[in-house]
Amino acid sequence: MKVAFASMDGKTVDAHFGHCERFTILEIDEVGYRYVESRDVSHRQGEGEVDKIENRVAAVADCTLLFICQIGPAAAARVTRRGVMPIKVVQGTRVSEQLEQLHAKLAHQPPLWLVKAMRQAEQALEAGEKPER
Repeated sequence: MKVAFASMDGKTVDAHFGHCERFTILEIDEVGYRYVESRDVSHRQGEGEVDKIENRVAAVADCTLLFICQIGPAAAARVTRRGVMPIKVVQGTRVSEQLEQLHAKLAHQPPLWLVKAMRQAEQALEAGEKPER
């Protein structure tokens, strides 16, 4: 599954969803994880608040989990409707730490919330709801 991190430096979760200009995308499974890409989302002149949020939602729409420092309720609702589960962490949390914890959960007994998120992501992919990147 793909996991997105609101990370300007690619090493720490350091951004609010609505202000993040770069998402670091990794793929993770029971075997391990690998870097996929960084996706830039810069603010465009004349872009309204709704467009700003939608551009960020589109950038992470093919991911199952989204690690952020903060996310507003409207943005959280939009992300969740696209089948992406937002997970708030403390600013400065290392991406590698989150990946190690997530990998351990996947390799052993994943918690119910993670099983549910993975199942929803699989169903969305089968239905063609998430774009391939």
